[in-house]
Amino acid sequence: MEPPTSSNAFSFLSKGWREVRDSADADLRLMKDRANEFKNLATSFDRELENFFNSAAPPPPFSVPAMRSNPPQEIEFVKNLQPKLSEIRRAYSSPDFSKKVLEKWKPKARIRIDLSAIRKAIVSEVEEEEEEGDEVVEFERGKRGRKLSLKEFWDWGEWKGESEAPDWEPIRKLKSRFKDLEKNSEFLEKFKSSLKSMCKDPQESKEVPPLDVPELLAYFVKQSRPFLDQLGVRREICDKIVESLYSKRKNQLLLQSLSGEESAVVGNGNIDDELDLRIASVLQSTGHRYDGGFWPHPAKHDASDNERHVAIVTTASLPWMTGTAVNPLFRAAYLSQSAKQKVTLLIPWLCKSDQELVYPSNVTFTSPEEQEAYIRNWLEERVGFKADFKISFYPGKFSKSRRSILPAGDTSQFIPSRDADIAILEEPEHLNWYHHGKRWTDKFNHVVGIVHTNYLEYIKREKNGALQAFLVKHINNWVTRAYCHKVLRLSASTQDLPKSVICNVHGVNPKFLIIGEKIAAERELGQKAFTKGAYFLGKMVWAKGYKELIDLLAKHKTDLDGFKLDVFGNGEDANEVQSAARRLDLNLNFQKGRDHADDSLHGYKVFINPSISDVLCTATAEALAMGKFVVCADHPSNEFFRSFPNCLTYKTSDDFVEKVKEALENDPYPLTPEQRYQLSWEAATQRFMEYSELDKILNNEKDGAKSSTHNRKLISKSVSMPNLTEAVDGGLAFAHYCLTGNELLRLCSGAIPGSRDYDKQHCKDLNLLPPEVENPIYGW
Repeated sequence: MEPPTSSNAFSFLSKGWREVRDSADADLRLMKDRANEFKNLATSFDRELENFFNSAAPPPPFSVPAMRSNPPQEIEFVKNLQPKLSEIRRAYSSPDFSKKVLEKWKPKARIRIDLSAIRKAIVSEVEEEEEEGDEVVEFERGKRGRKLSLKEFWDWGEWKGESEAPDWEPIRKLKSRFKDLEKNSEFLEKFKSSLKSMCKDPQESKEVPPLDVPELLAYFVKQSRPFLDQLGVRREICDKIVESLYSKRKNQLLLQSLSGEESAVVGNGNIDDELDLRIASVLQSTGHRYDGGFWPHPAKHDASDNERHVAIVTTASLPWMTGTAVNPLFRAAYLSQSAKQKVTLLIPWLCKSDQELVYPSNVTFTSPEEQEAYIRNWLEERVGFKADFKISFYPGKFSKSRRSILPAGDTSQFIPSRDADIAILEEPEHLNWYHHGKRWTDKFNHVVGIVHTNYLEYIKREKNGALQAFLVKHINNWVTRAYCHKVLRLSASTQDLPKSVICNVHGVNPKFLIIGEKIAAERELGQKAFTKGAYFLGKMVWAKGYKELIDLLAKHKTDLDGFKLDVFGNGEDANEVQSAARRLDLNLNFQKGRDHADDSLHGYKVFINPSISDVLCTATAEALAMGKFVVCADHPSNEFFRSFPNCLTYKTSDDFVEKVKEALENDPYPLTPEQRYQLSWEAATQRFMEYSELDKILNNEKDGAKSSTHNRKLISKSVSMPNLTEAVDGGLAFAHYCLTGNELLRLCSGAIPGSRDYDKQHCKDLNLLPPEVENPIYGW
């Protein structure tokens, strides 16, 4: 290794000094470049300010009214801002600026520009202009001092051209956005109306007059209608009381206290609507909102998963060929075609001893599964498709005195709580006469009742019929009001029940429409489709029209000389009916009952139905579907059929003779496609969905009634006040539960002994637990 010398040491020190000097020179050059960049940035900022000043210089003067919010009226701060910016420009454009920056440069130093002077100038200028509060907004430009309107300010760049007045980019974008906003006049109008509604003049608000005693009494009577109805007070009397009490208050003061639209509603609506709106307006003015009830309601089916369940409960089942067995079965089949809901048909199960009394041709079943298979086979043969719905059974007992099946036990318990969503009660009065269990409207979200039978007409024919009809009328009102949300009456021949509307929601078995099309095709080919005369078909009991038929034929035996009528039917009164016909020497040919679609009945041309006890005769609809003439009474039960040209109605016995001769001498009119659809179950299902409000409920709509004046009112009534009607209905349901729990009262009213609960045979057939296990404690 070579020893160190003085020359080597000096060389080493010189090399290190050169490296330090080179590093310092590089740092100085870097700082100088950064200072030049900052100077260029400041120069660019100066150019942008000049562009802004040039674009702000106004052409000819023009003024616009000032806004109500009192914005600055003069933009004079632009002129005051120029000298201050000029001082800043001279400062940073000075040749010594870079030198001073380099002298004061330190590794962690920061260059700061004090803009407080600019801010103070702007704030002071704005404050001065706000204090002045001039009524005109003006802009000045250039030495000429020409005034410029707000619109001219935004559009000035287009007038003068980009070369003469270039816009700063943010200003250009802002102007384009304002131009787009001006084009959207609809948006501006809505915005103005919203501001107007939010900033109403306090003088425009009007106080709602308080309620007086007549109004309170009128509303109390109106809400007490259910209770008064049960006491026998007619609805017309209640309406007159309400009208007389409320008319004292219905004056100009009330009409002026409401807005124009509400006044129109009050002036044109009925007394009930006006009174409800009046009460609701007073409650709303006080800020009151009613959210509770007299007792809490139990939890119901949750439809949040969009899976709805419909339970159809009826009072009869096949093979008993009655309307309450056939029509609910078709309803379940056609409702199940929609994917919006699942359908369950709940029908009565009879023990073998009762089956022998009810089902024709000695048909009996040993298990519910066997009867279900029979029902499904019968249905598929007629509808032509496989219906996807569930069939369940509840215990039932046959009443010989009433000739009907009555439920045993609580029928509602045979629908699981998870499926308790929508209930359709076929014959709601019949199902609930002796119902002792959960309230249907408490367990289900929506309960629809369909009235099939005119029980009052049947009861009037019995011993002490007038008294029995009076009691049954009020019991029917009681149970339908307590257990239904909506009631559908097939025709006006039934009693006027609460919450009811009239609509035919029954259709015709598709098999009859096929028969009608076949007969129409034969007639088009020139073949003789009808080879026989007139016939009558129905269960052979006096109430089914046999009494009216025998009376008409006996009275006009001479006028109808040679007229022969074939009668098909079985029933309890068959012997008496045939004996009366023989005694009067009437030309009636009695035969056993058969299916209306039987081939032997296709050749008849005229169907005669003088019954006035039916609600809506299914046989009449079937005869029309087959293309036959129908001669029937001019009665509310036949109202639906009057629109068909083959339906001949009569008012008097003499008119009956004329209609029969007319039908025998002419050929029926062929049905149009619209008439066939009107008779079909597809149309009936559509009508049912509309009038029962299920179309709205299944579509998750809040209000389920047809459009009415209630939907056009500005004030919500139902949520604002307690509903006394619901409280009365709940009280009626509780009273009914108490009365039907007493066995002595049940027997006095005609119930089947021991029908409060199902018996051991039902437990065995339906695999049910004994009632003692299901309900270990009984309080009644």
